[in-house]
Amino acid sequence: MLDMLKGRGANGSNGEKVGEKVGLGSIRRPVIGLALGGGAARGFAHIGILRTLLANGIVPDVVVGTSIGAVVGGAYATGQLDTLEDWGRSLQGVRNILGYLDIRLNGSGLIGGEKLATRLEEAIGRTSIEDLGIKFAAVATEVRTGHEIWLTRGRVVDAMRASYALPGIFSPVLIGDRWLVDGALVNPVPVSAARALGAEIVIAANLSSDIFTHSTTIYSHGAMPQPVAPEAAETTAKRRFPRLFSPEKTVKREFFGGGGRPGISSVMVDAFNIMQDRITRARLAGDPPDLLITPRVGQYGWFDFHRAEDLIGHGVRAAERALDSIQEAIHVLAPAPEGAAPTANE
Repeated sequence: MLDMLKGRGANGSNGEKVGEKVGLGSIRRPVIGLALGGGAARGFAHIGILRTLLANGIVPDVVVGTSIGAVVGGAYATGQLDTLEDWGRSLQGVRNILGYLDIRLNGSGLIGGEKLATRLEEAIGRTSIEDLGIKFAAVATEVRTGHEIWLTRGRVVDAMRASYALPGIFSPVLIGDRWLVDGALVNPVPVSAARALGAEIVIAANLSSDIFTHSTTIYSHGAMPQPVAPEAAETTAKRRFPRLFSPEKTVKREFFGGGGRPGISSVMVDAFNIMQDRITRARLAGDPPDLLITPRVGQYGWFDFHRAEDLIGHGVRAAERALDSIQEAIHVLAPAPEGAAPTANE
């Protein structure tokens, strides 16, 4: 499957090398790295980005992902990108998504994550990172120390789970002797990891570029008139319709919120969005990629998995906008053949 994906071209071609496609002659094809950022459901845009790059002969040799970026990157590396896309397109509503949320009141996360893990295992199995045909890494964060952990060994599924374990939402994942959570806490768009794994040209995909366009400080603010508390109305409804307020339904309602009041998930995700935006800006400023792809997906929520088709389309369009720049960078940055004489500009 992986060979088939790598060979898929825009017109069903056999995936000619980038050097041939842009007329580089005998110049050695550079090692291309792809850094896929976090963003939960918005990560379906990564599928569209990958499809577009592959269709234009831009085949990554190194794939590094954080959070949902690790899931999409791992699916590509294991030849299961089609499976992931089909699953995403099958989620036609919130009810489908709730079926994968094993919400619980004990433990260290609101979602156990076993249902999602089972779905991933069905597709990927026990494949190890060491057995992949390309270099792959998933970025996670160690809970107690804050260390940035690059998972480059062990089962792909375990690496995925650790990388997307959003604190408070998913339970931490134990790998080796470390408890790991979402890698976006330390490296939301892992350009540095792609370079460390040997990438000579790094293409990064940032899913958070248009969430907060201009942040500011509100320096004068005070209390507003207090609205009527909804608790009294809810208590009356519970007495009249007790079946509508089962413990599971109550937890899910608290999880997603309602009546204008944010739920647990939205508060945590919004806080995480703010933090990720700040960290992403700082990391990309200090270690910028050679090319940055920025799908305009800020209007989609973290749990909008049922909007996969739209998100994939945004990824396709973002990658198409960047194609000329990518091809130009590959041409300019392509390493010269061994033994070649330096040019006048070198």
